[in-house]
Amino acid sequence: MGRRGRSERPTLADVARLAGVSPTTASKVLNGRSDVGAKTRDLVLGVMAEIGYKPTAARHEQPRERTLVTVLDIVESRYAGTVLQGILVAATAAQAELLLRLPPGEPVSTSPAVARGWMEEQRASGVVGLIALAVAMPDAMLLAAEELELPIVTIDPIDTTESRLVSIGSTNWAGGRSATEHVIRLGHRRIGWIGGPLGSAPSLERFHGYQAALDSAGITPDRALVRHEAFAVEAGQRHGRDLLSLPERPTAIVAGNDEIAVGVLAAAKELGIAVPGELSVTGFDDTPQAQWTTPRLTSVRQPLVGMGRMAVETVLGMADGVQPASRHLQLATTLSVRDSTGPGPHAPGNVST
Repeated sequence: MGRRGRSERPTLADVARLAGVSPTTASKVLNGRSDVGAKTRDLVLGVMAEIGYKPTAARHEQPRERTLVTVLDIVESRYAGTVLQGILVAATAAQAELLLRLPPGEPVSTSPAVARGWMEEQRASGVVGLIALAVAMPDAMLLAAEELELPIVTIDPIDTTESRLVSIGSTNWAGGRSATEHVIRLGHRRIGWIGGPLGSAPSLERFHGYQAALDSAGITPDRALVRHEAFAVEAGQRHGRDLLSLPERPTAIVAGNDEIAVGVLAAAKELGIAVPGELSVTGFDDTPQAQWTTPRLTSVRQPLVGMGRMAVETVLGMADGVQPASRHLQLATTLSVRDSTGPGPHAPGNVST
C-alpha cells in the first residue's frame, strides 16, 4: 500500500468497509467489547493491521474510563425513566460511566465563551459525548461542541431541523395516524386531540398524523376538539374536562402521550363518563403506566429502551470517528390495543380493530 498523506489516513469507516462489517461492529472491536465473535474480531483486527489504521490518540488508551453525559429536565416522568434504562444498559455494556445533568442555564446557554468553558470542563473530566433527552441545545453549546469535536446525540429533539445534531426518535407521524385510524375503525367520528407544546417537533408530528387519518377517512377536523399544552397529567385532565363538557363532546380522544391520556381518564371518571363505553382514549409512548390504568390504556408503543441504547452506541461511534448513516434515525412505532378503546356510536355491526 502506498504512503498516505495526513488527509488520506485510514479511518474506522475504511476498516469496516474492507472487513465487511458495520461501523458499530468495528468500533466495538476497537474498544475491546465482549459482544463480538472471535472470528469477526480477528477479521477486523487483521484489516486494521493491513491498512495501518491507528486510532486517534487518547480516545482509546483508556476505554474503560470513557464518560457520557445525559442532559434532561424530566427525570420524574415514566418516559424519561424508560429511556434512561436503555441508556444505562448500553453505557454499562460499553464500560462507560454515565452522568446526568440538568440543562445548563444562563449564561452557559447564551454565551459562546461560557459554553466553551462548560464543554472544556466536560472534556477534561473524560466525557467523550453528550446525549440530550427531549431538550433543546442552544447555539452556543452546539458551537462549543463542534469546536471541541465533542459529539452530541439528541433523543426526541425539540427541533428536528437542526442540521448540526444527530437525532434519534420514532415514527411519530405514523404513530399518531395509527392511533387515530384505530378509533376511526371502531366507528368514532368526533375525535379530539390533546397534545404537548406546539414547539415540540415530536408532538406536532403526532398531531399531523392525527390530521392525516381524519383527512383520509373524509372526516372534517373540528378545531374546537384540538388542544396543545404540555406532556403532563394535569394538562390532560384539564383539557379533557373541557372537551368532555362541550354540548357535543367527542366520543374518542387521541392523546399526545400517556401522561396526557391518564389525565383524560381522570377527567372522564370525574364527570361520570364511562371508558370505553362512552369515550375511547389512546395514549402515546406505551410506558409501564399504560398497563396500570383502569381501564388499561391503548397506546402507541415507542421503543424507548431501544432509543436509549441506540443513542449510546451512536455517540460512542461518533467519538471513535464513525458518523451515522443518517442524521435523523427513526425507530418504528406499533399500536398496543388494550381496554380503553371500544366501539363508537357510528360503529357497524362488525368492527375491525
